[in-house]
Amino acid sequence: MAVASATVAAVGLSLVGSAGTANAATTGAAPVVTRAALDPALVAGRGAAVDFLEQEAENAATNGTVIGPDRAAYTLPAEASGRKAVKLAPGQHVEFTLPAAANAITVRYSIPDAPNGGGIQAPLNVTVNGKNKQVMTLTSEFAWLYNQYPFSNDPTAGLLHEDWWITECACVPAFTDPKPVISTPFRPMHFYDEQRLLLGKTYQAGDKVRLTVPAGSNAAWTVIDLLDSELVGKPHVRLVAANVLAFGADPTGRRESADAFDRAIAFAKKWNLKVYVPPGVYQVNRHIVVDDVTIEGAGSWYTVIKGKEVALGEPAEDGSVHTGVGFYGKYAEDGGSSNVHLSGFTIQGDVRERIDTDQVNGIGGALSDSTIEGLYIRHTKVGMWFDGPMDSITIKNNIIVDQIADALNFRKGVTNSLVQHNFIRNTGDDGLAMWSDGVADANNVYDHNTVQTPTLANGIAIYGGTNNTVSNNLVADPIREGSGLHAGSRFGATAFDGYLKFTDNTVVRAGTYELNWNIGLGAIWIYALDKTIDADIQVTGDHYLDSTYNAIMMVSEWGVKDLVQIRGVKFKDLRIDGTGTSVLSGRVEGGASFENVDARNVGAVGINNCGSFHFTPAGSEFVVTDLGGNDGGGTTGPWMASWELPNTITCDDRPPVVVPPAPSPW
Repeated sequence: MAVASATVAAVGLSLVGSAGTANAATTGAAPVVTRAALDPALVAGRGAAVDFLEQEAENAATNGTVIGPDRAAYTLPAEASGRKAVKLAPGQHVEFTLPAAANAITVRYSIPDAPNGGGIQAPLNVTVNGKNKQVMTLTSEFAWLYNQYPFSNDPTAGLLHEDWWITECACVPAFTDPKPVISTPFRPMHFYDEQRLLLGKTYQAGDKVRLTVPAGSNAAWTVIDLLDSELVGKPHVRLVAANVLAFGADPTGRRESADAFDRAIAFAKKWNLKVYVPPGVYQVNRHIVVDDVTIEGAGSWYTVIKGKEVALGEPAEDGSVHTGVGFYGKYAEDGGSSNVHLSGFTIQGDVRERIDTDQVNGIGGALSDSTIEGLYIRHTKVGMWFDGPMDSITIKNNIIVDQIADALNFRKGVTNSLVQHNFIRNTGDDGLAMWSDGVADANNVYDHNTVQTPTLANGIAIYGGTNNTVSNNLVADPIREGSGLHAGSRFGATAFDGYLKFTDNTVVRAGTYELNWNIGLGAIWIYALDKTIDADIQVTGDHYLDSTYNAIMMVSEWGVKDLVQIRGVKFKDLRIDGTGTSVLSGRVEGGASFENVDARNVGAVGINNCGSFHFTPAGSEFVVTDLGGNDGGGTTGPWMASWELPNTITCDDRPPVVVPPAPSPW
């Protein structure tokens, strides 16, 4: 029986991808501003409007080593923005030229885990024009997960589920004789973290920000992925308010301030005031329950609400075994909360492992007729997880990073709500999700958001629901077992009903490898598992750029392939620039129509049509309807050739991948 080989020989060793180890320039480099590692012109009008400018380390000046590109899971380049980064040894640096005035930076980085897990800390020196040195203390304490779902912090652990089939040996280890040897660490992932730093003064365009690993660093290597720079305004001040300091909150973070927040909230509600949280770091180690209240910080760079994860003496009624910092509405079964408005602060948690029953999210509960704006959330399990039914929440201009699971999830009957201009990076599960768990999410819009580098699952995923829209978003670099955009009949969700619209989104470097199926997915992935999908699903105006495998995947699970279908999906006005394999992979009974779908740099047959794998003389069970205007193609000619229509069997289960050129203006 085959023996699985470890992706990484030992924790703390280099995780350089096989492609690319060249040194970058060692002298000054002009600033290259990107969005999701692309020329901003390629994504104009899509994604979140943010206050920072992104610069990739591989475009900066360095005496380190560029790693990547690599899209193979469990490697450092694959989890980097744009699938490249810069690796520094002690004594080496990377230097960014500011493209605009800035007084603050964010550094996305990775350093090794401790040999037995748990992370290390290591210094990084920051200078501007060679002066004003500050030291950032980097940490890997919130990174480095291993093993099978729900993952482990222990790099030496054996399989969590020996009775699961695994790709590495193409077997079920518990029922295989001789039993395969599975090397450790097994499936390392979630390598990156990020930190913010106020520079203390405003620097101008052209000034040089240098990140240097000190010669004596205890980190054998430091990988720098990117630097975001911005000009942060002065702290917001609210003079007439229930100031938490007046109720005993400690802005130094030394003393617990949760009770002080409760007192300030009670006073504000009594006297119809807002709650104000001035600059400082506030220790809050449990949920703050909010209802009919406004809480304002001085801005997420200034007001930090930070908590430790606390083990409970016995499990809570909801199954939680920990609590931690978070702002929670009352649960729907307790009447829910409404008229809650949160803005202008950071929520920083202490979550290092995934325990699905734990309520250790940044925002939770049910919040109707509410707004959440201008928050920065990191190191919680899920940034925002809402358990409905609830109605009419607006969530905009937030940044959610470095999560163990999702960034945001609408679960169970969330309706008439808007999620807009949010920036999301480095989630451990779906970036944005709607999960109609028994009750339909309905009439919601996910618009103009940016989702980058989810280490597992999808950028934006919709599980069932009614009349929902996903529009003008930018999704980049999903790592494994997911796609940029996903519509799934799974997880017990209600059937899709009414319409689901994917409109004017851009997805780049998606179409990942599905570990359990051992095949490539699509930049957009429509999946029937629990039930047939036959709602009005419209995919219009999307751009799918540099897809690792397919641009479009429509599929059912093998075990239900003769029970479920996907019917009537409409694709119109798409641009597809680069696929490793096909434009469309159809692996389900049903069909779809295509109109004005233009493709180029297609690596395999345009339509990989397997249907439901019965290969009947009448052709595939998946029918392609050509409504005209479908142009372009690649290595095998036009992507939609007449000989492929309407249902010619062209099935190649695992076609070879042809790496496309980088995206370019259409």
